Amino acid sequence: MRILADMMRAILEEGEGGAGPTRILYGANLSHDRLKQYLDELIEKGLVRENSVGGNSRTYVLTDRGREFLREFAKIERFAKAFGIEI
Repeated sequence: MRILADMMRAILEEGEGGAGPTRILYGANLSHDRLKQYLDELIEKGLVRENSVGGNSRTYVLTDRGREFLREFAKIERFAKAFGIEI
């Protein structure tokens, strides 16, 4: 869950235009293979949407469901931290 949240935060930080794969890769500290695997999962679960820009370029944006996930995950992080648990 931490990796997925890191990826989604990287996308959110890029704003409305979304983030490219390289930005997400660096933001979540992933290999390219893992990035593809996790992006597919986020898209499948309806948390992220892929946009094609031009012929070969892609960006990823959070859906409303993705934003809700991040809000709830932040609550879980705060709760765990209050008990000295790092997620």
